[in-house]
Amino acid sequence: MNGYSAFSPQGRFADWRLATQSIIGFWAFYLVTVLLRGLFGPEAASAIGYRAINAALGLVLTFLIYVAIRLLAREGSIRRMAIVAAVASLPAAVIMSAASLKMAMWSDQMGEQSKITTQEGIAIVQRGQNVRIIKQGGDELEVNLPPVEEIIASKLPRLIADGTVTWYFLLAAWCAFFIAMTQQHRTRITELRLAEAETAAHAAQVRALRYQVNPHFLFNTLNSLSSLVMSGRSDRAEDMLMALSTFFRTSLSMDPSADVSLAEEIGLQRLYLEIEKVRFPDRLEVNIDIPDDLAEARVPALILQPLVENAIKYGVSATTARVELSIHAIRLDGGRMQLDVTNRSIGARSKKAAAPTHVGTGLGLSNVSERLHAHFGSRADVRFGPIPGGYQVSIAMPVDDDD
Repeated sequence: MNGYSAFSPQGRFADWRLATQSIIGFWAFYLVTVLLRGLFGPEAASAIGYRAINAALGLVLTFLIYVAIRLLAREGSIRRMAIVAAVASLPAAVIMSAASLKMAMWSDQMGEQSKITTQEGIAIVQRGQNVRIIKQGGDELEVNLPPVEEIIASKLPRLIADGTVTWYFLLAAWCAFFIAMTQQHRTRITELRLAEAETAAHAAQVRALRYQVNPHFLFNTLNSLSSLVMSGRSDRAEDMLMALSTFFRTSLSMDPSADVSLAEEIGLQRLYLEIEKVRFPDRLEVNIDIPDDLAEARVPALILQPLVENAIKYGVSATTARVELSIHAIRLDGGRMQLDVTNRSIGARSKKAAAPTHVGTGLGLSNVSERLHAHFGSRADVRFGPIPGGYQVSIAMPVDDDD
């Protein structure tokens, strides 16, 4: 199976590249927005410095959240992943809030001197907690503000709680984005597996239906061959062996699930009918009519085999009269073609010969019907029933010319 699964032990961190790229992109976007906003502030350089540190810390904590999701909810539902993400984001938000306050205090302590001059000519100079107000006449007033640590310490729980809420929603935004990507990936993998399973099931069905043909045909042929040998008709037995060898060499070299041209399919049936002509030299007459424009139409390999077998078994073996076995193809409207396999008595020497029967298990017709459905769905159909003096099976399927 192609693709990986982040929900299996082997693929626990199989999507780490995608997660890393999303985390870096997320915090890079955050830093860019802070930079753009800082360009309009008086202390852009210092603000940008500690915001970059915050972004680096956030990147590390977000990656730890990803690890927690993969360890605790790797095989769980999306709901479980969301719960793990929500719980893991809370301590990360607290750490981010506390770190931001610490960065703010450090930035204030290390801040450079700033000066603002009002329209009245009053200059306000600040360095750390020291503020000096200088008037035009030279008078100066100096004020020492309380340390930032004291201001923060007095309101620490509230400040951390407010910061936690802000950072929590920021981290939750990444979690929601990552879970959405995970769900999309899971859906894509599921669809891929379903498609591959459907293809495999279809191929297995076609192979199984195709392989039902060979044992049945082989049994009938060997039984006829045995009858020829026991009756002393060794020359006919030799001809049948040669035809049988050619038939199986040709048919078994095919891919069981492959399609062949109608000309190739008819060629295989000619080989089979050559074998049957050895059994019924005076009672079997073959008539095949395939238009040139349908010779390259694609059909499932050996799709006609059960129908021809049934025509021999129930149409030729069941009567002493001469029987015409015909295979006829015509093109239908709507891009389809029809193949008719008909057995009809052309001379009756007994009551048994006058009314050929077609009573069997129905395996051959069922096989053909199921194979056509597997290949073409509702675009193909099978019809069968008695006709005057014989029996006819008609199959219709889409025409796929091999240009």
